[in-house]
Amino acid sequence: MTTLQDPVEPDTANSQLRAARCITDGLDPKNVIIAVSLLTGLAQPHPLTGLAWAFEAIVFAALIPITYIKYGIKSGKWADRHVGNRQRRLLLIPVIMTSVGAGIGGMLWLDAPRQMLALVIAMLATLAVLLPITAFWKISVHTSVAAGSLAILAGAYGPLVWLAAPLVAVIAWSRVALRDHTVAQTVAGGCVGAIVAGLSFFVVGM
Repeated sequence: MTTLQDPVEPDTANSQLRAARCITDGLDPKNVIIAVSLLTGLAQPHPLTGLAWAFEAIVFAALIPITYIKYGIKSGKWADRHVGNRQRRLLLIPVIMTSVGAGIGGMLWLDAPRQMLALVIAMLATLAVLLPITAFWKISVHTSVAAGSLAILAGAYGPLVWLAAPLVAVIAWSRVALRDHTVAQTVAGGCVGAIVAGLSFFVVGM
C-alpha cells in the first residue's frame, strides 16, 4: 500500500524565493542606512538642519560605499551588490570604514549635533566588530544594520520603535531562504548590531 503525498509546488517555492529576493534587495544595508539617517535627522530639535546632517551621513555611509561596490562588480572583484563571498567582504569592509571615518571627521570639524555624530560613530563601531568576525565566519550584515538601526531609532524616538523588530526577523528569513546565511549567522548579526550600535549611540548621543 502506498501513501500519496502532495508534491511540492514549484510555483510556491519560486514565489518564496522572489519574495526573499525583494526583501533582501529592498531592505539592504544601503537602504536601511538612508532611512535611519533621515529619521534620525528628523528627530533633531531643528529637523531641516538634522536632514542636512543626515545627507552628509548618507554620502559617506551609503553612497560612497555603494559606488565602490558597483565599481567592484564592474571590475570583477565580486559578483553582486551584497558581496556574498566572505573573503571579499574582508576587502570591502575596511573601505567602508574609511569612508564612514571620513564622514565622522567632517562632522567633528563642522560641529554636528551630538545625535547625528553618534549615528555615524555607531555605524563605524558596528563595522569594527563585524570585520574580525567576518575573518572566520560569515555573519549577516543585513540583520546587523537593521537591528542596529532600530536600536539607534529607539534612542532617538523611544522604546516603542522596538515594535518594528519583526522586520529584522523578516530580513533574516530572506537571507536564509536565499541560502546566503544560516539562521545562526542572521541571529548573531542582529545581536551584534543592536548591542554595538545601541550602546555607541547611547554613549555618544545621550
